[in-house]
Amino acid sequence: MNLESTKVVVEKSNEYIFNALTDVKNFEKLMPENIAKFEVIDENCFEFGLKGMPEIKLVKKEATPHSKIVLGAASSKLPFTLTGNLNTIEENKTEVQLFFEGDFNPMMAMMVKGPIGKFIETLAQNMHKL
Repeated sequence: MNLESTKVVVEKSNEYIFNALTDVKNFEKLMPENIAKFEVIDENCFEFGLKGMPEIKLVKKEATPHSKIVLGAASSKLPFTLTGNLNTIEENKTEVQLFFEGDFNPMMAMMVKGPIGKFIETLAQNMHKL
């Protein structure tokens, strides 16, 4: 299952956005209002929970300076990645788009597509809070 957020333009440099996203504690600023839990496990991992959803642990998997960051599920039960692509528009303007890739069975994919789509869209829309 592949989902993508709309592209959002943030009035910050791609270096600033990249550095903010590589610091996992900053993801708390991007979370939806219905967040029930957010806990930094270590410098590469955090766990969060939204009301009515199971808690998810994300680990930083890959980081290409100033252009891409990839987070993945810490558990192999629900294998997925969340990728943020950063494109410079101007010196202090960066376009950010999030991509979700998950390997789910069709039933699971049908159940989670809506909530995950809303979730990544919220993360993208909150990028200006970094």
